[in-house]
Amino acid sequence: MESITVVKALAALAQSSRLEIFRALVVAGQAGLTPGALAESLRVAPNTLSFHLKELMHADLVTQERVGRNLVYRAQFDRMHAVLAYLTQNCCQGQACLGETTTQCPC
Repeated sequence: MESITVVKALAALAQSSRLEIFRALVVAGQAGLTPGALAESLRVAPNTLSFHLKELMHADLVTQERVGRNLVYRAQFDRMHAVLAYLTQNCCQGQACLGETTTQCPC
């Protein structure tokens, strides 16, 4: 992953509403959420939500799919994992850390 892609993703998440929207989509998993469900649960105006979803899509953190008459938004888990991998690529001086059962870096 290129640094410019990571910067774009981090910039999109560096706004509290977008971070909340993304987190809600992560919690929803592959089922995703409609804009109506997002707006209701997060108490965000529909036009504001639309703007933030567009920014998250531009950063390739969210996908949009038409299902019947509804749009369904989903978090891009592969992109999220790639950003996290980029950020932790050289953590702990190149040694493995933060395994599934550990909660602290051994460095």
